[in-house]
Amino acid sequence: MARFGLVVATILVILGLVSFSEAQLKQGFYDKTCPNAERIVQALVSQHIRNVPSLAAGLIRMHFHDCFVRGCDGSILINATSSNQQVEKVAPPNLTVRGFGFIDLVKTVLEKKCPGVVSCADIITLATRDSVAAIGGPTWNVPTGRRDGRISNATEALNNIPPPFGNFTTLITLFGNQGLDVKDLVLLSGAHTIGVSHCSSFSNRLFNFTGVGDQDPSLDSEYADNLKSRKCLSIADNTTQVEMDPGSRNTFDLSYFKLVLKRRGLFESDAALTKDPTALGQVRGFAGGSLQDFFVEFGKSMEKMGRIGVKTGSDGEIRRTCSVVN
Repeated sequence: MARFGLVVATILVILGLVSFSEAQLKQGFYDKTCPNAERIVQALVSQHIRNVPSLAAGLIRMHFHDCFVRGCDGSILINATSSNQQVEKVAPPNLTVRGFGFIDLVKTVLEKKCPGVVSCADIITLATRDSVAAIGGPTWNVPTGRRDGRISNATEALNNIPPPFGNFTTLITLFGNQGLDVKDLVLLSGAHTIGVSHCSSFSNRLFNFTGVGDQDPSLDSEYADNLKSRKCLSIADNTTQVEMDPGSRNTFDLSYFKLVLKRRGLFESDAALTKDPTALGQVRGFAGGSLQDFFVEFGKSMEKMGRIGVKTGSDGEIRRTCSVVN
């Protein structure tokens, strides 16, 4: 009985620490230490998004990839300090991530106003929300107080970031590892309504799906033929970019879900959403639902993702330069 009591007490302590950690993320965390921090981020986003609307897609992908590796701690921003150091940036899933320069710019401005106060992890989270809202997409609450991590590992990025060629089992396992469910998987996949991809992320579906020079039968044949004749002319093409949501790459709308139902999702991971009854039901619901409902639900999943493995309190650090550990 005494041993049972000790186990229960230990569990309660652990749960208490988790709750305490999340409690330290709060709205307006910087209100006293750097009162204009969030307005500065928003102003810089607004200034740049007019000329570079694709910034929104770049930042949302950066945020996603950061949170899936050691939590939302800005570890994706860290540069290698030696030739043999393999940081997240050099992992295959992150070689085409964009927006690092913009995050560095925001950090530079904030450091001049409030040195050593605002974390790079919070900058990514705030800038992502503001950039999506700036192109007419949803907005959501961003409680702040994240601290930056000190470790960045390429292998962890490769193992934890859901791949574009992942099947449903792989995807839901990787999402589940982060405390996210089927609905979160469908909603966050909805971010594919903006942005582009390189041919290398899906060309196997066009030219060599099972290793015998065949085409993925789950991809609409007319769409596949169009991609092969106009965009990705060979499986060796690593540079051509293709809109994930043709015709509205900078518009946050419901067309992604409609394309998935037409078998025109660009990635195997998009097609995977139709292989599970629950996920398929969610896709159909959003495709035929209201844009406002999608915005609300998407925002909830983004806020949930933004809490993954956060470092708060005395954990981690506030980096002076986002690409370098203090």
